[in-house]
Amino acid sequence: MRVTVCQLPDDPGPFEQAWERLVTHARHARSELVVLPEMPFHPWFATTCRFDADVWRAVMAAHDAWEKRLPELAPAAVIGSRPIEFGNERYNAAFLWTAQDGALATVHCKAYLPEEEGTWEASWYAAATPEFEPAMVGAASAGVLICSELWAMEQARLYGKDNVHLLVTPRLTGAATLDKWLAAGRVAAVLAGAFGLSSNRYDAAKGFGGQGWIVGPDGEVLALTTRDEPFVTREVDLSAAERAKQTYPRYVI
Repeated sequence: MRVTVCQLPDDPGPFEQAWERLVTHARHARSELVVLPEMPFHPWFATTCRFDADVWRAVMAAHDAWEKRLPELAPAAVIGSRPIEFGNERYNAAFLWTAQDGALATVHCKAYLPEEEGTWEASWYAAATPEFEPAMVGAASAGVLICSELWAMEQARLYGKDNVHLLVTPRLTGAATLDKWLAAGRVAAVLAGAFGLSSNRYDAAKGFGGQGWIVGPDGEVLALTTRDEPFVTREVDLSAAERAKQTYPRYVI
């Protein structure tokens, strides 16, 4: 399966240009899955602990508008996250879009939310009840962990028990913590015995670090995005993830 990860700008102007380049890259690379960063279609908004309904509506509207352009990435499927409302509650929801269905399917809503300077997520939307079910992307089973959920390492292990091939992490993380996040991604891939895929925002002025990754089932780094190479595609062997489940440490834990 050919998979693509990316780093995308935070600002709308550069984002438009980057999107066009991502579409071209995915087409030329014959990608079958494109992973987007966490809530990518609006500049990051949870920079204050005071909820602003007007800003939230703008974030929702931006995602509604940009999701109409997901077919530009077809025939690739797309995994990312977006803001949603369910009754009176607001959530950050992982989604899967496929050309076959032509619509977004919610995979699950983010369960673990930071609440600190720069990422006041719990002030803006609710933490969902932890409910993690794999989603099918063609022949691949994918488990999604949205950003901070990656640190719930037990869930990576449980996804492995569910026989996922891919562990997908849309994220929004800073440049100062890139090594820590990559270390987490490698460990989670080992626990799941799956290929780890992650995409991130990039904005040097705002401190967003980029560095999307493709990691193998034994934690080997297969590809990283950079400022000069913001999109990378690799072919991953789904049977390698199936074989990994039978090897140490997966058969023990």
